[in-house]
Amino acid sequence: MNRREFSMVVGGAAASWAQRASAQQVAQQQKAAPGNPAPRLDWLARHKEPILEPGLPIIDPHHHLWQRPGWRYLLDDLLTDIGSGHNIVATVYMEASSMYRDRGPEEMRPVGEVEFANGVAAMCDSGVFGKTRVAVGIVGHADMMLGSRVEPVLNALMRAGGDRFRGIRHGVSWEAEAATLRPNPSTHAGMLADKKFREGIAVVGRLGLSYDVSLYHTQIGEVADLAGALPNTRIVLNHVGGVLGLGSYRSKQEEVFSRWASSIKALAARPNVFVKLGGLGQSYTALRFDGDAEPPSSEKVAARFRPYVETCITAFGASRCMFESNFPVDKISYSYPVFWNACKLMAKGASSSEKADLFAGSAARCYRLNGLV
Repeated sequence: MNRREFSMVVGGAAASWAQRASAQQVAQQQKAAPGNPAPRLDWLARHKEPILEPGLPIIDPHHHLWQRPGWRYLLDDLLTDIGSGHNIVATVYMEASSMYRDRGPEEMRPVGEVEFANGVAAMCDSGVFGKTRVAVGIVGHADMMLGSRVEPVLNALMRAGGDRFRGIRHGVSWEAEAATLRPNPSTHAGMLADKKFREGIAVVGRLGLSYDVSLYHTQIGEVADLAGALPNTRIVLNHVGGVLGLGSYRSKQEEVFSRWASSIKALAARPNVFVKLGGLGQSYTALRFDGDAEPPSSEKVAARFRPYVETCITAFGASRCMFESNFPVDKISYSYPVFWNACKLMAKGASSSEKADLFAGSAARCYRLNGLV
């Protein structure tokens, strides 16, 4: 089956699935991504630019696949993006409350997503769909509020993901004003300090898995406390720490940057923490571009994101930083080729070894992706 035939088959299956999706699946997906709008493909298509450094190897350590009401992003969509000119050698699949099982114990339902991702990875390992090893690493979800009782769930996820399974993400994004503007009933204040939650993270670390955390910048100090309490657990800060731009935060970005930068510098003192450089174009930030009349160039994206990216690299060092696309979430703001061009512009002053880390090496070490770069 060639890629065109594959796209037709998967597209037809996805459309059929969308029509018969259960209310439970839809509710789960909406809970997982409150307020995430779908990208405008016609708007994005209005800007094209040449690919910079097309031979530079890239591991994209953070993307999703899903079928949601009004928004489909499955393997053929991803292949179109990663095939747009940059040298994407591999990707890491990040949980998105997608393809959960619709029966069985509630805590075991996220195993379905890892089964799905592992199947996609096996398809891509065949070579039929190109050179990129999609989902060579898989990060799933388990409820850390189960405490030590999460271990059977983690074991089931590890069986489902086989040698591709790398870790867990349990998002904790919460801030009082944001909770009103972008409600998420699955989070509440103080989760990272909760005794049960920490019991769960301790099991993650004991099993040799990593913990990805998505949150708002007001919570970065809580990540530092968690990392200090569990120094043998690898923690991955998503989206440079979630720079909040909702409500009153939108009009005080200098104050937000100052508080964020201070928290990032303090967090960098924890050697078990990595940071992902991306996610700044999504809907809860004040840095997004989807309100602009025209889609941005890579120069414009780089100029807006550079202070955040450079602060992280200075604090953590290139060996603990990795560029991430966060697609399709960030696709509301720019296309895939524009994003990676912007990353290359922001890394222009880096040494060759630093650049290798930022685009592939740090991700490979963090997620134990041996032999890719």
